[in-house]
Amino acid sequence: MTSQTRTIGPTVATGLSVLLTIIIGALGPSAMVPPLSGPAWQPPYFLNVQPDPHLMIALAALAIVLGGAGLLGSLWWPGSPTRARALVLFGCVAAGVLAFLPPSGSADHLNYAAYGRMVTLGIDPYTHGATDLPGDPIADAVEQPWREEPSVYGPVATAVQALASLVGGDSVRLTVFALALFNAAAFILTGLLIDRFTRHDPDRRLRAALLWTANPLLLYQLVAGMHADTLAIVCMVAALLARAHPVRSGLLLGLGVATKLNAGLVALGPAWELRRRPGRLALMAGAAVAVVAVGYTVVGWAGLEPVTRTSKAISHASFWKLFQGLMQSVIGPGSAYRGEVQVGSLLLIALVAWSLFRVTARGVAMVGYGAGPPGHEQGTTGRARAIPSHGDTGSGASAAKVHGRVEATLNAPEPAPGTTGAEADTTQAHTSDPSADAGTTEAGPDATQAANRNTEAEPDAATTGDGRHASDHDTSTDANTTNTGPSAAQTGSRDAGAGPDAAATGSGGSGAGGRDTGAGAQGGVDAPVVAAVLVVAYLFATPYILPWYDGLAFAMLALVGASAVDRFAAAHLVVLSLAYLPARVNPAAVPEDVEWLRTVVRAQVVPWALLALTAGLVWWAWRAAARARTRPTSTVRPP
Repeated sequence: MTSQTRTIGPTVATGLSVLLTIIIGALGPSAMVPPLSGPAWQPPYFLNVQPDPHLMIALAALAIVLGGAGLLGSLWWPGSPTRARALVLFGCVAAGVLAFLPPSGSADHLNYAAYGRMVTLGIDPYTHGATDLPGDPIADAVEQPWREEPSVYGPVATAVQALASLVGGDSVRLTVFALALFNAAAFILTGLLIDRFTRHDPDRRLRAALLWTANPLLLYQLVAGMHADTLAIVCMVAALLARAHPVRSGLLLGLGVATKLNAGLVALGPAWELRRRPGRLALMAGAAVAVVAVGYTVVGWAGLEPVTRTSKAISHASFWKLFQGLMQSVIGPGSAYRGEVQVGSLLLIALVAWSLFRVTARGVAMVGYGAGPPGHEQGTTGRARAIPSHGDTGSGASAAKVHGRVEATLNAPEPAPGTTGAEADTTQAHTSDPSADAGTTEAGPDATQAANRNTEAEPDAATTGDGRHASDHDTSTDANTTNTGPSAAQTGSRDAGAGPDAAATGSGGSGAGGRDTGAGAQGGVDAPVVAAVLVVAYLFATPYILPWYDGLAFAMLALVGASAVDRFAAAHLVVLSLAYLPARVNPAAVPEDVEWLRTVVRAQVVPWALLALTAGLVWWAWRAAARARTRPTSTVRPP
């Protein structure tokens, strides 16, 4: 079976999943789609056929299962990199279509409309709920149990909601449509930014399209579900790609945090990357803090109170509910043990993050293509494949190029003592231990690379005569490879450390279009890798988790190298999505005979599944790091 044939099944599954998601919205109000009042000529549009609730829940479950199968299959058999452009177009068109259909899956968009309505009426959405607007057509649409809840979203999200309310007026329908346009635009822009960032590498571009733009699970949760997380994600992705300009990046980080506070985890990536450049770090942090401070000054610092209150909540699908139940059965039911859960979750987040940093330090996860241990290629499917010493590489032209580079480097003469790689050989690349300082990790014929190693020049200065970064000239060689020579082979079995300092640069330290953003001059892991590790660790270990929260992890993973983490994230999102079928608590819309979906699947089955996935992720990371440490440094036979 050829690689092209293998992609047929996942592609069909993905297409069917997106089609079912569209059908759910097009059929109109149901167990999956809350009703929207307003004139019929106003968007969003639907058929209003009042479909059977059991049928709609079954269609949603099928869409999730097919979407998960399509995503996992596509990550395993990605197919030809030439598909990337078509996948990006497919995802953008699907998002545009879904914007003209009523949101499905949850009723959060009705809360957004109500919060925006409060702003336009001069009422503080951070201290009032929908019940404080009796008789208002927008507030009356909010469903239980959220009618008394004030907003937990940041001032930027509230501003967008207020703008949508100004457009929609008294029409729930038109207000939600305005919100849907903002949401779809944010999703599409995120996809285009990621596509631009990865365009220099066809394999990475394809994988990025699969993880974000053409991801049927994200189209189901973020676009059809219309959650505010999408607005925060586009700000954070743009901030990571603008790292060459600290003020611009800081402003974008601030906008993301001022949309949804938990997106602030991403800001720790650029902060770590610039830890040895305090001036640039101060500019970035100052800009971010200024945006957040101005936002909360405008809406009032009371906007932080609902967030601090809900930060101790434990979602029903979280495996921390199991821990809470165990504590209550052993010690006593007199307490919710929220403090113990918070401490335990912080420790688990640290463990997951540490495990992932260990595996990135050894170059087998999230560290870019060709950045793995000597003799290995990190492919688009996430499988670190050993490159044979001769014969078929087993992975097409891309593996052949990596194989050739590995062989040439492993057989290169070792530089004389006391010389740099550039002095030793200007025609072949030289490497060292990936945990070493950036000043010793690369050498090559390009003078700008040498300058970046030994100085802290501004990233924009490291360009060639035509204004492009040196790596733009030949993306098939140095731009996306970690050069590995005999020196590294001799030290390859050493412990590379467990923290970010020991890790290899994840995405080449490049911004959109491949420009250097300054990470290369710092050494160690770059911002997208730190952000991806922290976000994944948080989502796998936090007590309060909902399916659409996973969107931030997929955006970060699309910016770094492939690994098995991609598949863990996909499985995590599938399980969570099935737990919230639907994410509504309206007894008038959801029949009693499917209550078992909440009491059994969500409360009993899913927590154990999520616990198994978290344990599996940690186990995989430690196994992968151990194999990388003990693996022979080369499968190439000596000449």
